Amino acid sequence: MITAGIAGAQDTVPALSGSGPEASAAGGAPTAVSLKARHHVMAHRALTFHGRVSPGGSRLVVVQVGGDKLRTHSHNNGAYTVRWRAPGSGVYSARTRVSGSSVRSHRVRVNAYRPAEASYYGPGLYGGALACGGSLSPSKLGVANKTLPCGSMVTLRYHGNTVTVPVIDRGPYSGNREYDLTAATKAKLGFPSTGTVLTTR
Repeated sequence: MITAGIAGAQDTVPALSGSGPEASAAGGAPTAVSLKARHHVMAHRALTFHGRVSPGGSRLVVVQVGGDKLRTHSHNNGAYTVRWRAPGSGVYSARTRVSGSSVRSHRVRVNAYRPAEASYYGPGLYGGALACGGSLSPSKLGVANKTLPCGSMVTLRYHGNTVTVPVIDRGPYSGNREYDLTAATKAKLGFPSTGTVLTTR
């Protein structure tokens, strides 16, 4: 169910450099390149990057994502595609450049997730001190985690809803759960009391 939710997401994050009409004839120095991809993917699953170089023609393009450099050639119409497999959970930044030129796309963010057991906390604890400073309130956004440094930003996803929040506390200390969500974080995700959430950390 989790992987189906990601595979079904149609989110795309366009990243265009010079988004005007493509040149009808191939040839000449490149002036623009675009890059698109799904914004959400499961860790270790393949993701397709695609875009177009303007003007068209067969050109060597390099998609840089994480520490990888993916090389491919554009078609005569300037279009290109390349596949990449997320090596693990995390937030990755991708960008395309046209080889031999200074033409680059804008950056595209890709969130790669893994499943983690989670619960939520809050009622009966409001006003209490948080391990990372401050106090807990119904409107406080954040999560508790046993090992991530205080202030670490974590992107969570549940049934198509996504939120990025900091680590503000320690826990949970029962069961095999990795995260305790505050009530405000729970509400933004539409998360139940306990269950499986997708996380980039």
